[in-house]
Amino acid sequence: MEGFTCLAHVADDGRSQTILSHLQGTAGLAKRFAMPFGGEAQAELAGLAHDIGKYSDAFQKRLRGCPIQADHSTAGAVECWERRQLFAAFAVAGHHGGLPDGGSQTDRPDQATLWGRLKRKESLEPYGDWEQEITLPQAGVPPFLMKPSGPEWIFFTRMLYSCLVDADFLDTEAFMDGRSRERNETSMEALWDRLQSYISGWFPPKGELNHRRCQILERCIQEGEGRTPGLFSLTVPTGGGKTVASLAFALAHAKKHGLRRVIYVIPYTSIIEQNAEVFREILGRENVLEHHSNLLYDLEREARPHTIRLAKATENWDMPVVVTTAVQFFESLYACRSSQCRKLHNIAGSVVIFDEAQMLPLPYLRPCVWAISQLVAHYNVSAVLCTATQPALEPIFREFLPNISMRELCPPDICRWEVFRRVSFRQAGGMTWDALAAQLNAHSQVLCIVNTRKAAQEVYGRLDNTGSFHLSTLMCPSHRKEQLREMRRRLKEGLPCRVVSTSLIEAGVDVDFPTVFRETAGLDSILQAAGRCNREGKRPAAESIVYIFEGEAPAPPLFSAAIGAGKTVMSRYTDLTSREAVHRYFSELLDLKGKEAQDKEKILSLQQSAFFPFRTVAERFHLIDTPTRTVYVPWGEGAGLIEQLYAGGGGRTLFRQLGQYGVSVYEQHFAALEAAGDLEVLENGAAILRNPALYAAETGLSLEADSGKGLFI
Repeated sequence: MEGFTCLAHVADDGRSQTILSHLQGTAGLAKRFAMPFGGEAQAELAGLAHDIGKYSDAFQKRLRGCPIQADHSTAGAVECWERRQLFAAFAVAGHHGGLPDGGSQTDRPDQATLWGRLKRKESLEPYGDWEQEITLPQAGVPPFLMKPSGPEWIFFTRMLYSCLVDADFLDTEAFMDGRSRERNETSMEALWDRLQSYISGWFPPKGELNHRRCQILERCIQEGEGRTPGLFSLTVPTGGGKTVASLAFALAHAKKHGLRRVIYVIPYTSIIEQNAEVFREILGRENVLEHHSNLLYDLEREARPHTIRLAKATENWDMPVVVTTAVQFFESLYACRSSQCRKLHNIAGSVVIFDEAQMLPLPYLRPCVWAISQLVAHYNVSAVLCTATQPALEPIFREFLPNISMRELCPPDICRWEVFRRVSFRQAGGMTWDALAAQLNAHSQVLCIVNTRKAAQEVYGRLDNTGSFHLSTLMCPSHRKEQLREMRRRLKEGLPCRVVSTSLIEAGVDVDFPTVFRETAGLDSILQAAGRCNREGKRPAAESIVYIFEGEAPAPPLFSAAIGAGKTVMSRYTDLTSREAVHRYFSELLDLKGKEAQDKEKILSLQQSAFFPFRTVAERFHLIDTPTRTVYVPWGEGAGLIEQLYAGGGGRTLFRQLGQYGVSVYEQHFAALEAAGDLEVLENGAAILRNPALYAAETGLSLEADSGKGLFI
């Protein structure tokens, strides 16, 4: 634009940033971000090219206040494409609107695919002034991409895109704020010293149990220092101290091999909250980022420097230790939007620990294992599958990683499972709900886990009133936490405490009952339930009984394969906790389901057959794939938050807070509540329970609408 300096941004205080400065700043950051996986040349190219469309008169006029549209990302994609730089072309094309599908050569210019975007070249505003300031390099690619197009190209492009969008955001933010973002510079060596201080009092250990725990811990430290990066398993029985042992391996390994961070991937938020608190106690609150949907960094009410740093770190995971959910981790790896992909490059060069790995959802198992394999093979990641019930995933990993074997960190000679045995199992046969309730009423402290929310309410309704509790996802999270606090108090004080729960209590919830009843389920669920019995190991295993029973209602079809595999193993093994039994169970389960069921949405075949199907894959890949709707209930502080919603509030902060007062219900339940007039659905889609009588302090949301019509789920 003759007579003007071409600008990329103008700050509120009138300061301006030239396009050249922004392109060079973004390219420098992106190049650094891509170094752990050898993508620095591609990242530098993408950084230099991403905003060259801003050299057009149209964009410069828009920046100076003219209300006109200006597509500035297509130009850079066109320039990369014409230089046969496919990866950078995709990354640049998607740096604002998200990675597009590749599409086909027959696509029209108005279509959102890359082919469609490239056909807009002739209609773009002239932007040729960029050539006076910038020279785009011919960028090489990492050696593993020197083969025909395939899924590895797609994965690399998404990682490259992550480098570009994070660099773009950070350079822009630094200009707008007048300074670069403050980073946490704590080294792995410093974190290692904190861990050493924390465990120093554990030695010499007292008693056989603590002796074994310390052996496991020492072995993990030795393996962390002695093993080269790659793929590992850590099979430790419940009570073996795997949380601290896995952290010790990760820090020792990262310190030895120059890895940048430790990422914990955990299936449920209930486990995350507990583990993150342990890590904060060991490593310091400033060094641990907890990132999941239930955690809100409220910058409106608590805008302290530490809170601001944590809130910003959720955007790109630039922290020494990150604790997150499997949903957040894997959906980001298959996402196409910048908000989800921005963090991905910070996974490279890390130790990633998959806690409770047996909970990886079967319909997405192969895509999850494939993604882990890519990280290990090409992105300098050491992955650890950490669980008390190690699934039989080795054959799938061998398929995707034929040249890398899975190495067990804690072999049987170190990890003698009989030392950690805390319970005995008994088959109780079939029971009606009345018979089951009679058994539960005969115990002062007992936990019963059933397969459905309806069954939980049925059994709870038959229990003695004093000291009886119900727990299910029909209760909002705040309500469940309140109930759990009271349960733990009663257990500790020896008061009556009879609990009927769905499987949610198995997901790492820290409770300790002398007796547990578990409705027939998969062996993994039964062993998780057993982890709530004699958890502290203070009672003899022979007196700590886990009863396995058949309920009066048929099991949901969703559980049929797991129950079938579980019954097969239970009929053949007397010790259900043995490695052999667990391995046989998971092998049976995977065989029963077959390969197709392990990739329900055909993610891997789609990546193989389609031309860079970023958007299509992102739409298909959802680990939690149940058709549910959220109903907000006026429970406790939820009533005040709902009033804010009525008053016109509806921002992200409010909805995050409301998450503690939301109940997820199936579509038919939602429809019945709405038809009975028990819900109010606002314009923004939020559904509020209008009839508070349908939410009970004992059992949460009723399974029946006010019309009395029952819903069987």
